[in-house]
Amino acid sequence: MDEPRRELAIIDAAEVTTAVIRAERYPMAELRTLFDAAFSGLFAVLGLRGISPAGPAFALHHRQPDDTVDIEVGVPIDADLGEPAELDGGLVVEQSRIPGGRTAVLSHFGGYDGLGQAWEAFLGELQSRGAEVRLPFWEVYVTEPGPDVDPATLRTDLVTLVE
Repeated sequence: MDEPRRELAIIDAAEVTTAVIRAERYPMAELRTLFDAAFSGLFAVLGLRGISPAGPAFALHHRQPDDTVDIEVGVPIDADLGEPAELDGGLVVEQSRIPGGRTAVLSHFGGYDGLGQAWEAFLGELQSRGAEVRLPFWEVYVTEPGPDVDPATLRTDLVTLVE
């Protein structure tokens, strides 16, 4: 998924091994707190274990969000993580995977506040094409955010399994 998908694309994707922090029934209103804690803790554990990320960060959803989410926040890795590592606050870094299979992909360009509308348009387009969306679905944060990054230049790939 290195090339931007300005138009919806259906591709066959391979399974990807990941290092994640999993949260269930986590309040949507506090996601930024989870992401900040997850990425700082996750990268610290990977560094201590001599493992480098093998791609951009992502958030994988196991169900449709409401006021809470069941989510994995992490990065792809190309080594075995080993035993889970417990962080302060009860967060645990563990090995997981992004499933392979037939996936639909669309790149969103812009701030994170536009992701909800981007997902609605993406899923609407899939429905109009007769595709059956399956769980999980995920966002790949291709552009690393930072204080000097113009939100208009952020690229987030929207991905879901389809039949």
